[in-house]
Amino acid sequence: MTARRLLRAVTGLAMGAGALLTAPFAFAAAPQPGSGYGLPVDVSAEGHRIDWLIGVTNVLTGILFVLMLGWILYAAIGHNEKRHVAAHDHGDSRKSIFLVLGIAGSIFFVVDGNLFFNSTTDLEEVFHNFDKVEKDPATIRVEINAHQWAWDTRSAGPDGKFNTKDDIVSLNDIKIPVDTPVIFEVASTDVLHAFNLPNFRAKVDAVPGQINRFWTQGKTVGEYEIGCAQHCGTNHYKMKGVITVLSKEDYARWAKEASENSARLFDENDKDAHWGWDWKGN
Repeated sequence: MTARRLLRAVTGLAMGAGALLTAPFAFAAAPQPGSGYGLPVDVSAEGHRIDWLIGVTNVLTGILFVLMLGWILYAAIGHNEKRHVAAHDHGDSRKSIFLVLGIAGSIFFVVDGNLFFNSTTDLEEVFHNFDKVEKDPATIRVEINAHQWAWDTRSAGPDGKFNTKDDIVSLNDIKIPVDTPVIFEVASTDVLHAFNLPNFRAKVDAVPGQINRFWTQGKTVGEYEIGCAQHCGTNHYKMKGVITVLSKEDYARWAKEASENSARLFDENDKDAHWGWDWKGN
């Protein structure tokens, strides 16, 4: 097989593989449990948007890798010393310049352009669209206070206010209702942490003196991991917790009982336990 035929064969295989691999990613579809290479199961309503971007980017970069490999093979086989005498070239001809700019520009617009457009659109219309979520009367609000080395959590009780007697408080344990938006406001009392929910494709830094927030929505009942994605000290590995997605009925029963227990144990003189803040959202 000649070098030219080899290049054509490699290019053809790459284009065929690319067509097959990109077909499932033509549109961001509903989340597929366990989809993606090495990704945890996605149990959120909008996490499929992130998985789609990761999948498309992996496919596009894979196609580029195969094409570049074919090009290298062609250069190595077709331009060896027996077939082609080396010619010195500074690469500053118009042809060389336009070829390099054309290839680099194509890669930039196809790969980076896709990432930029879709990520910006998703942030604007979904992940940063707090106004829509705040207006939903079913939305649950949770405050997260990170410290070395645990997650304190607080939800408003029946009075709808934070840092009051009926608040639902817990340590490293969060419960949310299924198919219901949940807004998290996250802070830190000591160093930089990162509140990470890998199964929800959600993560936000916990910064001392600052309130950060994000929202998510669980689609699958079950228990999932809470982790810290910033090295926060020698016992960073202990920053683990569990977020449980309950049915709406089970959540209502749990929230009622948890609020009553908090009210029963409330101590007005225990100032350290009153770490909640006024809700920063709309």
